[in-house]
Amino acid sequence: MVASQIHLVRHGEVFNPDRVLYGRLPDFRLSELGEKMAEAAAADLTSRGRPMARLVSSPLQRTQESAAPIAAAFDLPVDIDERLIEPTNHFEGKRMRGAGGALRDARNWPALTNPLRPSWGEPFRAIAVRMLAAVYDAWQSVPGEDTDAPGGDAILVSHQLPIWMVHAALTGARYAHDPRRRRCALSSITTLERHGDRFVEVGYTNPAAPLLATATDVGAV
Repeated sequence: MVASQIHLVRHGEVFNPDRVLYGRLPDFRLSELGEKMAEAAAADLTSRGRPMARLVSSPLQRTQESAAPIAAAFDLPVDIDERLIEPTNHFEGKRMRGAGGALRDARNWPALTNPLRPSWGEPFRAIAVRMLAAVYDAWQSVPGEDTDAPGGDAILVSHQLPIWMVHAALTGARYAHDPRRRRCALSSITTLERHGDRFVEVGYTNPAAPLLATATDVGAV
């Protein structure tokens, strides 16, 4: 069966007292606030009254922890898809701004020469390609006997930039962008449907909005 809708869920706030860009680094877990955000996303999905048939997560700890309350709410296993992972980044483990920040260190400037690609990590277009492939496979792999009939929804738990690249690809927005202008808050949900031969973005919700005022969100560029 094919999914009726695809929900792209971003992880919650990460415990990051040093405020480094954590990227793909291991052992970055959700903070207590992040756990509440993940629960808010699960509650939002539950409130929709829709059948949820498949749950897929990036392999990183923070996304698997964000998927856990969704798995509990819908009694679903959490499948892992490497294509949902955070992009590679030259600045992993570094503080970006302020005294001693990576942007003030001339040794890092060669990584900043081409923001359109970008030169500091995985190309934007490559992120979009792998994410859209993961979305397509999830859409096609909802459990059921009739492979062409619409079934329950699929939920993909990923990261801000990968989700934003899906948005850009589907809406025709430029891949190169100002990271501060991404509409992809912590534990937000971007919803897609398949219309004909393409995916279309049909919704965006921010269930953790009341918790964002005190959140720290500096994990990626």
